[in-house]
Amino acid sequence: MSADAKHVPLSKADRLRQDADAAGEVRRLSEHPDVVALAVERVRKTVDVLMWLGIALGLAFTMVNVQTFAAEGAAAWSLPWVAAWLLDPMVSLVLIAVLRAEQITARYELPPDRWANRTKWFAFLATYTMNTWQSWAALSLSGVVLHSVPPFIVFLAAEAAPGLRDQLTKSVTRAAETAAVNTPAEPLTTPAENDSVTTTATPVAESDTTGPETVAESPAPRPRQRSAARARGTAAGRASGHRKGRDAYVSEARAAWAPGIEITPAWVREVTGCKRTTSKNVADALRAQLVPATPAAAEPVAESEPDPAQQPGIQERSAA
Repeated sequence: MSADAKHVPLSKADRLRQDADAAGEVRRLSEHPDVVALAVERVRKTVDVLMWLGIALGLAFTMVNVQTFAAEGAAAWSLPWVAAWLLDPMVSLVLIAVLRAEQITARYELPPDRWANRTKWFAFLATYTMNTWQSWAALSLSGVVLHSVPPFIVFLAAEAAPGLRDQLTKSVTRAAETAAVNTPAEPLTTPAENDSVTTTATPVAESDTTGPETVAESPAPRPRQRSAARARGTAAGRASGHRKGRDAYVSEARAAWAPGIEITPAWVREVTGCKRTTSKNVADALRAQLVPATPAAAEPVAESEPDPAQQPGIQERSAA
């Protein structure tokens, strides 16, 4: 009896259930459009290689018969005899060029040009005629059959290859369409987006129910002020392009400071971009500048007027 990852013995039903899940996953992945396209591309390459190999061998076989037909009694290695070897390659190269172009157009399901078809048919008929001429003249049926097979194979391969490529392309398209139909539509918003919308909407609803005092005491604007101040300090530091002194850092920090912001070395480093050793001195200097300028929190106590009854002159006049 086999065991799972936790070394728990599995029953036969559990093993079959795991096999079914694994088989379903393999089938689902094997039917994926990208996997199907990759498999079809491999088959397409194999078909192209075999087709071109058969066409090349067929044209090479017909070359000897075409040369014999073109030379026709010329002395070996004479100029007509050598020129006769150029006839079959001339026709074969044109035929190969047309087939190569059809290979690309069939990949994108484009119709072939009529002149391309005419050129292909003429090249085939010319090759077949020159290849079987001597056999037909001698009425040799065996020679006709022997020299007819290679040209017909070349012709059939040239006609079948574009159709096969077209069907392979349609199989990839069919797999993609089937996957699109079987795949359920995804929601417009993901769960993460829904959570973010709910999270941002909740504080707004609570702020409507709270009083004006709570809204006034909300510290929400502080991060915005810090970020804006940090942006100003960073931009100023980049624009200066040289090392600044403590007074310049103090000026930047004072420009970024707003009521309610606690002056700390960390805050100074954030808004000015200075080093840790300089931030403490800048913070102390900024506090020293802002303390005299900050109004006193408590109102001054009004001087109490002296009691007339307690003044000595008034007491003597009242006694007299």
